[in-house]
Amino acid sequence: MSDRYELFLTCPKGLEGLLIEEAVGLGLEQAREHTSAVRGMADMETAYRLCLWSRLANRVLLVLKRFPMKDAEDLYHGVLDVDWQDHMFADGTLAVEFSGHGSGIDNTHFGALKVKDAIVDKLRAPTGERPSVDKLNPDLRIHLRLDRGEAILSLDLSGHSLHQRGYRLQQGAAPLKENLAAAILIRSGWPRIAAQGGALADPMCGVGTFLVEAAMIAADIAPNLKRERWGFTAWLGHVPALWRKLHDEAQARAQAGLAKPPLWIRGYEADPRLIQPGRNNVERAGLSDWIKIYQGEVGTFEPRPDQNQKGLVICNPPYGERLGDEASLLYLYQNLGERLRQACLNWEAAVFTGAPDLGKRMGIRSHKQYSFWNGALPCKLLLIKVLPDQFVTGERRTPEQRLAEREQAQADQAPLEPQERQYNKNGNPIKPAPAPAPVVEQARLSEGGQMFANRLQKNLKQLGKWAKREGIECYRVYDADMPEYSLAIDLYHDWVHVQEYAAPKSIDPEKAQARLFDALAAIPQALNVDKSRVVIKRRERQSGTKQYERQSAQGQFTEVREGGVKLLVNLTDYLDTGLFLDHRPMRMRIQKEAAGKRFLNLFCYTATASVHAAKGGARSTTSVDLSKTYLDWARRNFSLNGFSDKNRLEQGDVMAWLDSCRDEFDLIFIDPPTFSNSKRMEGVFDVQRDQVQLLDLAMARLAPGGVLYFSNNFRKFQLDEHLAARYQIEEITAKTIDPDFARNSKIHRAWKITAR
Repeated sequence: MSDRYELFLTCPKGLEGLLIEEAVGLGLEQAREHTSAVRGMADMETAYRLCLWSRLANRVLLVLKRFPMKDAEDLYHGVLDVDWQDHMFADGTLAVEFSGHGSGIDNTHFGALKVKDAIVDKLRAPTGERPSVDKLNPDLRIHLRLDRGEAILSLDLSGHSLHQRGYRLQQGAAPLKENLAAAILIRSGWPRIAAQGGALADPMCGVGTFLVEAAMIAADIAPNLKRERWGFTAWLGHVPALWRKLHDEAQARAQAGLAKPPLWIRGYEADPRLIQPGRNNVERAGLSDWIKIYQGEVGTFEPRPDQNQKGLVICNPPYGERLGDEASLLYLYQNLGERLRQACLNWEAAVFTGAPDLGKRMGIRSHKQYSFWNGALPCKLLLIKVLPDQFVTGERRTPEQRLAEREQAQADQAPLEPQERQYNKNGNPIKPAPAPAPVVEQARLSEGGQMFANRLQKNLKQLGKWAKREGIECYRVYDADMPEYSLAIDLYHDWVHVQEYAAPKSIDPEKAQARLFDALAAIPQALNVDKSRVVIKRRERQSGTKQYERQSAQGQFTEVREGGVKLLVNLTDYLDTGLFLDHRPMRMRIQKEAAGKRFLNLFCYTATASVHAAKGGARSTTSVDLSKTYLDWARRNFSLNGFSDKNRLEQGDVMAWLDSCRDEFDLIFIDPPTFSNSKRMEGVFDVQRDQVQLLDLAMARLAPGGVLYFSNNFRKFQLDEHLAARYQIEEITAKTIDPDFARNSKIHRAWKITAR
């Protein structure tokens, strides 16, 4: 066999430039870049060294043969011609991976099968013995890449992918692969910072991947030093003595590195469920003396190494893939920017994100950006030098002003000089009073964001006076008043519920996203609420079962008050919160009219109108809905107010229930959905089509002298003209809309219906 081999080193897309530098440094010659790979020439010692020391590669492939191929037969004979007895025993195990297509092979499984057949046939010919397939831990892993009519047949020296270092047996929901984490650290300048004795902190460390990779770089530990099984372990061309020599050298370097005073490397993670898995990973890596992980929120993050020591803050914040993530993520990135400015002055920072628009919202400039791929997701690495003149303030400052700010910041951090110390009468130094806690800066708003904030504050001032006078703590403060900011914003005591109306297809999605971020940045300031109490959802036209689907599963209920009753709202889990704010006047009307009456609430939802009726002294209430979830919610609303014995909750299809009901009621409220096709009901309910049947059935249950209130939110709804011939009908829409919904006259329509 040859003394020199052609090698292919594969890697994640975007790491090729870093990998070629690393590979050349480890001895690869004639190196060239390819997409997701580096190619070059090396002897066996260099091949082993690359397996052991490459922090960036996925696999090290040793090329056995290149040959042209026009069809599957060329493939078979090209592989058959290799002397496979020089590489494995006839009774061994193998696995084959095939990539590429063309030359009559469009199916990679078929291509792999032809390669396997050729190897098996070659080894079986002399003795009849044949190898078997083992996809998990084969003696030999073969890779064939088909590239423009050329077959490149390789032996995989690495075995399992080199990113699998062995320490990370426990991981979070969206972990970075270890080699991508190492690449980010290298691009961030960590090897330079570590060589200078700098510190490293990760405020969102998850299970500690950045921390472990950083410590291995700083301590000169080969990333795959602890790997026990390799792709070359059972290869007949393996040279054990050469491998042992390189492994022993790496072991000695690791021992020397770990014997040095450990650098200050700390991770902080908000999710308590990830703390112990992260610590377990650190322990498996043998780095417990170097790395500590604590529970902590981004909003309170503050690295505290030795005085005056600086270093690198690195993190991979979440990107957001679910509807409703925008608000929490925007505020997370804003908090990160604030903590960098407040607690990490003169540090370097590296933020790896799949949402660069969110990165821009940190309020601090990056001086460099690098493109990476996290799987199929394009990402950016934002490199930041945390200096006062990097802050995005929205105003231009002279160099003299920037210099003065930097000098002041350094002076604020400098210790007192001896002559500045004060002493008491006994000659002991007086400790200076602790500096006041820094005031957390508010997010700096864009021009559009400031305009939106001004409108919110104007609305709040006007509606706040009305709400306070009427004793209302839940109301709408904004409803697409400015067309370019298409949101509905409701206050629920000290919570803010934001619904984003889906933008028309004619609107540029990037512009719509930017405006949403501007609005979300303005909301906490304009309404004077904590960012953690802002919840956002996207409101789109619902169809099928989507109208009932959960948005989340937090199960967090908040108690609010209205008209002397207490009600539970859930701001996170469903599109609607459990309380339709536009029906507040109708609920208050029902409360005033309910005394001594038998009240029926159809399509009751969470039965808030029934609770108001009970508060008003209703003789009894009956609430009907098809959803067990909402009826359980209704039961909690009744219990919260001490009502239970005379309030019936009926689960069923309203139309079928009315058809079988023989009771009479003095006061009936119907607020049906526009459309419903629940699995629990027969057929489909359509409010426009089925209104006559619904009202006829309900009016049949109305006692003499009784009143039925009917409303719905279907904007195109038209009350059937034939109903007026049978019943006394009065439209009362204007009387059922409070000032907070006056800007939207189509929020609902309502009628008072009595017998003629």
